[in-house]
Amino acid sequence: MDDMQDLEQLMRAANRGDTGAYRRVLTAITPLLRKVVRARGAGLGPDQCEDVLQDVLLAIHRKRHTWREDAPLRPWLYAIARHKVVDAFRSRGARVDLSIDDFAEGLPAAEGPDPLVARDMETVLNELEPRQADIVRAFGLNGETTAETAARLNMSEGAVRVALHRALKSIARLRERMIE
Repeated sequence: MDDMQDLEQLMRAANRGDTGAYRRVLTAITPLLRKVVRARGAGLGPDQCEDVLQDVLLAIHRKRHTWREDAPLRPWLYAIARHKVVDAFRSRGARVDLSIDDFAEGLPAAEGPDPLVARDMETVLNELEPRQADIVRAFGLNGETTAETAARLNMSEGAVRVALHRALKSIARLRERMIE
């Protein structure tokens, strides 16, 4: 499983009790986390790296409810792995300082859309009137049709289209202000 979005969907399902999805998540992330532990745990022996990996997987199991479903999964996983590697070095009595920049270079983000776009979009939508924001979410994020949105909001389809047009104009003005 290479696609992080698929993995995130599986993790959401796992957090809702789907044991099959959870098994698939663990199967998919184990090789990835093994590489992280070995790269960050240079100086630890192979057996110690496997012990750290087991600690990472156990921590993920215990703390999986803390993953925010609207946040990317990869940074959350990497943070747990990084902390467990640091814990392993601490238990040996060695001090290790890991720069987040070094960590990011070793583990490039997967190709695809920027995970912060949704957060940025919510920032923009929060600047709109509530009904306009609701209509933009309905079309752009939820894939509703004009008829579905009109029925849900007790509006005519024409009124929904006008409100959407006005909302998009407002977003364009907000974008221009942000660029300046």
